[in-house]
Amino acid sequence: MTAIAASPRAHPVPATRARWDAAVRSTAGLTLWAALLLVTYWWVADGGIADLGAVASGLMSVGRLTGLVAAVLLLAQVLLMARVPALEAAYGQDRLAHLHRLVGFTSFNLMLAHVALITWGYAAGDLGAVPGTFWDLTVDYPGMLLALAGTLCLVLVVVTSIRAARSRLRYESWHLLHLYAYLGVGLALPHQLWTGEQFTSSTARTVFWWTLWGAAAAAVLVWRVGLPAAYNLRHRLRVYTVTQEAPGIVSVYVTGRRLDRLAAQPGQFFLWRFLGRPGWTRANPYSLSAAPDGRYLRITVQAAGDGSASLATTLRPGTRVLVEGPYGRLSPRARTGRKVALIGAGVGMAPIRALAEGLPYAAGDAVVVHRYRDHRLFGAELDLIARDRGLRLLDLPGRRRSPGSWTGGATAGTASDLDALRFWIPDIAERDVYLCGPAPWADLVRADLQLAGLPPERLHLETFGW
Repeated sequence: MTAIAASPRAHPVPATRARWDAAVRSTAGLTLWAALLLVTYWWVADGGIADLGAVASGLMSVGRLTGLVAAVLLLAQVLLMARVPALEAAYGQDRLAHLHRLVGFTSFNLMLAHVALITWGYAAGDLGAVPGTFWDLTVDYPGMLLALAGTLCLVLVVVTSIRAARSRLRYESWHLLHLYAYLGVGLALPHQLWTGEQFTSSTARTVFWWTLWGAAAAAVLVWRVGLPAAYNLRHRLRVYTVTQEAPGIVSVYVTGRRLDRLAAQPGQFFLWRFLGRPGWTRANPYSLSAAPDGRYLRITVQAAGDGSASLATTLRPGTRVLVEGPYGRLSPRARTGRKVALIGAGVGMAPIRALAEGLPYAAGDAVVVHRYRDHRLFGAELDLIARDRGLRLLDLPGRRRSPGSWTGGATAGTASDLDALRFWIPDIAERDVYLCGPAPWADLVRADLQLAGLPPERLHLETFGW
């Protein structure tokens, strides 16, 4: 093993963006909790606690509360899906995905509880009468058929988001099914407005709910539809060329007009649609593998799903490209200190290579740890960056020593992964660490980084999970 010498403690870079991002996260969390407390207060003010004294009224009371909380969380879920720039920058993709999953499953479970408890309450606590009561409510009450259709859409989304089911789906299929969440939430609106007294019984409540619904709808229309349309009309992206990097891995160069105004940073990703191909309507997330230079954008893609596997054979120069983005916190924005360590595996080296090129650092202040089995992706390019900028390179080739190891046996020898990491980079706990690679492998690296003393705020992570 070759050690990378320790150096004095890194001096912090300006922390204005870090403070702003922390303020955005705090504000978002406080806003959500305030909304949940407000609807709970209204439930109490309407006699929600007093109604718990009898079986039927108690069931309906708890059902109303679960419905109110589920509605707030469903709208929060829409905002998490809407690619709001401030949230994207403050949380980053991996953290947003975790919150999206947590809020999504919680709101779904509460929504099912709402349906069950309300129906049971209307059946006067008689379980045997629940099926007939459910049918009567569905066909007789305004908006209930639409609400049922919306619930079925959300059931489809949640079932396909369970890990066991998700692993059996192509990414493209999962992404298409996931869009039904918007339809499910939208179909629930008439039911809430027509039959929910908690939504319409006072001016304050009406304003609150319409503001919440309006904010969610506006976020989707502006940041998922409007801005991407404006960007694509302005930049008119087209494929410039496609080159093979390794077996099953290609790089796609895209050019267009005024790319310097696209505001993309090294390490970020876009959602890409290449027109004229089967399945072009479904977007795929690919990270930039080179620092944007105002003339070209480059992505590097490994054949996985149908969309990525066909890029090498179906893309031609001149193909029109539609994008959404840029997204992701695996970028210079997340940096807090002078020294950095960039750790990647497989095609996860794409954003790592872009960061190695685009981050500002002095000679010796940056190290790239490259884990690969056979092919050293971007090897010649990294060697050139190392020569020109004083970047330190640490290659970890070959098979992993065991399923619980993230290094290669030839490089780590008999030392544990943690000991090897501390030997290679003694000051690892003082660096900003950018990590990108397959999720199981990245989890092993993250565990050792934590044991090595790396503060959580210095770890910037992106994995290949969906």
